[in-house]
Amino acid sequence: MANAPVQRMSQLMAKTLRDDPADAEVLSHKLLVRAGYVRRTAAGIWSWLPLGKKVLANVERIVREEMDAIGAQEVLLPAILPREPYEATGRWEEYGAELFRLQDRKGGDYLLGPTHEEIFTLLVKDQASSYKDLPVILYQIQNKYRDEARPRAGILRGREFLMKDSYSFDTEDEGLAHSYALHRQAYQRVFERLGLDYRICAATAGAMGGSKSEEFLAPAEAGEDTFADCPNCDFAANTEAITYELKPVDADGVAALEEIPTPDTPTIETLAAHLGVPASATLKNLLVKVDGEIMAVGVPGDREVDLGKVEAHFAPAAVELVTAEDFVGRPDLVRGYVGPQGLGDKVAYIADPRVAPGTSWITGANKAGTHAKNVVAGRDFEVGAYVDVVVVQEGDPCPKCGTGLKLDRAIEIGHIFQLGRKYADALKLDVLGQNGKPVRVTMGSYGIGVSRAVAALAEQTADDKGLCWPAEVAPADVHVVAAGKALQTELALEVSEKLRAAGLRVLVDDRAGVSPGVKFTDSELIGVPQILVAGRRSAEGVLELKDRRTGEREELTVDEAIARLTA
Repeated sequence: MANAPVQRMSQLMAKTLRDDPADAEVLSHKLLVRAGYVRRTAAGIWSWLPLGKKVLANVERIVREEMDAIGAQEVLLPAILPREPYEATGRWEEYGAELFRLQDRKGGDYLLGPTHEEIFTLLVKDQASSYKDLPVILYQIQNKYRDEARPRAGILRGREFLMKDSYSFDTEDEGLAHSYALHRQAYQRVFERLGLDYRICAATAGAMGGSKSEEFLAPAEAGEDTFADCPNCDFAANTEAITYELKPVDADGVAALEEIPTPDTPTIETLAAHLGVPASATLKNLLVKVDGEIMAVGVPGDREVDLGKVEAHFAPAAVELVTAEDFVGRPDLVRGYVGPQGLGDKVAYIADPRVAPGTSWITGANKAGTHAKNVVAGRDFEVGAYVDVVVVQEGDPCPKCGTGLKLDRAIEIGHIFQLGRKYADALKLDVLGQNGKPVRVTMGSYGIGVSRAVAALAEQTADDKGLCWPAEVAPADVHVVAAGKALQTELALEVSEKLRAAGLRVLVDDRAGVSPGVKFTDSELIGVPQILVAGRRSAEGVLELKDRRTGEREELTVDEAIARLTA
């Protein structure tokens, strides 16, 4: 904020640390703690110290400005929410253990909001009665709560986090498409202003529901998402959203199914070695339980099953791997030797599209120590449903142009959904249309991880010396360092006030009894874009200006420094 008071480090409630926290796994976690931006309160719960709060507020400001620019209206809804709306949409149960549930003194059920589709829907139901009241876009910036089983990576995956969530309400699908496009463009402007490197990737809707869905991903080693990027065209997608075209083949000429003895070959590796064939010639059949019912999932033997994709297909049903106990009393299931041709009606069978009709496989014969070859999909067994369930690999063909895909890790910083009428149907959100008849409203849901964006920026912009913030989100425009003596401190405070009067946000290191070396180290750790040092030539009124990112230095008079920094 222009003309804000100069922030003196001698008064700053923050202590820098020389060593990484013992529990820190990723760069942003290490540096945000060491530089005095955040402190851990409990597992997955963080306190924001003054410098961190300034960065967080800057991200909020940018998000707010771009949301306001598309005509969105800001509201603030409660974080403690009643059970009933979430029960109406099924999400009271669907969220499972991630939902923070609580009761009031009268025994009423409540939750801490993980996201607010239901409550926004009810708000519009209360406020809008006619098509004339729509379209409308509402948003809030608020803490969200999810009881992560394993909170990790500092503020990247916490149990409490700050999020911007917005919702569009339209009477027609064309209106929803327009609202979606407005958000997509606004998100691009937000992330560009933040200085984030990002990709827009096709995504699955998951528990949110709806049709079209895209993620905004910030490439970073610390990311928990894997996305595929085509080096030849503009295709990019979360690997969970990549689909493979079903391509039936002609099985004429394939010999009849033949059982062959294969002792001690319960794994794909042992089978391929025993027969001298590539793993890709074999069919892997993974057994899972879907709401307690055993099902089989077929994929080529050289591929792994992506359980996330399986879970997404069967959501909201619970999916888990079978255990040794599940084979007890099931003679039709021979552990290590399961084949789809022997499952019958007792076990449903789904397969990846690579197991297309006409493809021939070596697979289990449903007998111990025995496999079968020439097992043809569509001839010797039927696939109940084709679902993309394999883990995408580097070099898999791009669905758009066929070029080998490249895989990278990334942090999800935003997600936009065309929800359609899922929540409006559940909560009966109608308005009177132009013809006087009720019209069911269609919705979009759009989120930005505000606190997560801070961590993503730290991951992408830090160097071996510390944080290195882009100018628009940094906690100050300039970090003035007094290199020790009284004269230098006096000059540092004088120039700080002049910079403040010129409209800059100033952090000044005026700490007494702290060596110049420690101050210089801290200035690089804290990561303000410009560092102005009152050092050895202070008596001459000469300062050293250092660019934090490039390391370039130059000596300037006070007036020259002010002119340079305010240009």
